[in-house]
Parts: sequence; structure tokens; C-alpha cells
Amino acid sequence: MKHDPVRVLEERLGEQFVDPELLLGAITHKSYAVENDTESHMERFEWVGDSVLNAATSLLIFERFPGISEGDMSKIRNRLVNSSSLVRIAESLDLETCILLGKGERKQWRRSRDRILEDAVEAIAGAVQQDRGFEAVRALAAQWMNAAIEQLAERYARRGRLAIEHPKSALQELTQERFAGVTPEYVDVAAEGADHDLEFFVEVRLEDRVLATGRGSTKQRAQVQAAEDALALLLEEDA
Repeated sequence: MKHDPVRVLEERLGEQFVDPELLLGAITHKSYAVENDTESHMERFEWVGDSVLNAATSLLIFERFPGISEGDMSKIRNRLVNSSSLVRIAESLDLETCILLGKGERKQWRRSRDRILEDAVEAIAGAVQQDRGFEAVRALAAQWMNAAIEQLAERYARRGRLAIEHPKSALQELTQERFAGVTPEYVDVAAEGADHDLEFFVEVRLEDRVLATGRGSTKQRAQVQAAEDALALLLEEDA
């Protein structure tokens, strides 16, 4: 039976599109569109989705965090709508199996993986906006973000701004506070794939302890993911 990425993704999203062609456009990379002479592609939907997903997430934060400053709300949004979190949403949907890529882009998938997955999540939000409007986007954002919002709310109640700072900055502040000035070290442990298509793995260590391992299409992305996971671990230990 032929793989139907739109139907598969509708099932994973729990969404039934009025116009499935919109979702097809959202998962069609520009490289595929060029190769197959198709006008509708991910970049157009991502442009819309970036705005509406940020707006929907802002409303969720505004309602869940009454009384906090706009600066702190912005930091929380930055923790929720960023490369790492969007990639994790994409991974939870196994989105890689649905995206239509051109032959050239497929060959360098590891290098462009995170960026394309991030764009695809925003493009899906854009397709939902075009298909059923902002309330549908808001419901989708709640589905994607609520668990992380609740986790941040618990950490914010315990640790204040430390829980919502950039992961690397927050991790350094927490370790210096808890471990008498000891700072985390980021260690490159592997780079897999062809030279033009590498995926990097980075450990974040605290003296002899490995706190977490991150992966990404760049060393910086891998470091941020490792810092996020390490910070979550230490904050849970601090509960």
C-alpha cells in the first residue's frame, strides 16, 4: 500500500483537515517542490505558522502565569518556541517520515535535519491556520505545549527566573550555586555521518559526572539540548 504522508500525519496530529492539500504543502520542502514543479511548499506555510504559533503560545502563557512580568513571559515563550522544543515536537510526531524532500536535500539530511523539522512544525501550524483558523491553532499549541508549560510553572514556582533563563546560562548559574563554583563543561563525544552531513553529540559534564548528552546538526544545537536536559535533571533533584 502506498505511503500517504498526509493521512498518516492527520492521524498522528489527531487533526482532520478540511483541505488536505494545505497539510501536503506544509510538509513539502522547497527542494521537492522545485524538482516536481509544485508551487505550494513548506516555506510559505512556515512564514504564517511562525507568527500564529507564537501568538497561540503567548496566550497560553498569559493565562497560566497570571501576574508575572512581560519580560518573564517572553523568556518562557523563548523556552517553549525554540529550535530544540520544536524539534522534539517533530520527533514525537515522527515527522521525518512524512516530509517530502528533494533528492539533493535528502543526501544531506543530517546537516539540515533540525532546521527542517523546526520549519515543518511551524508550517503545520500555518496550514492549520489556513484550514480552520486561529482557534484550531490555539488548540494545537495547547496539545504541543501544555505539558512543558506545566513543567516550567512548577520550576518557576520553586526557582524563579533561573527556571526560564537560556539553558546554558541557567545551568551554569545553578551549578555554581549548588556545587561551590563548579561550572559545567561541554565535551564533544562524536560526529556521525558523511563530512557534508554530520550529526554532533555533546556531553555536558560536572567534574566526573555526565549530566546529559545532546545531539544536533551543529555543536551549538547539541550543547543547548544537553544543557536543557541537564538543567531539568538538576531541578528535579532539587525538588
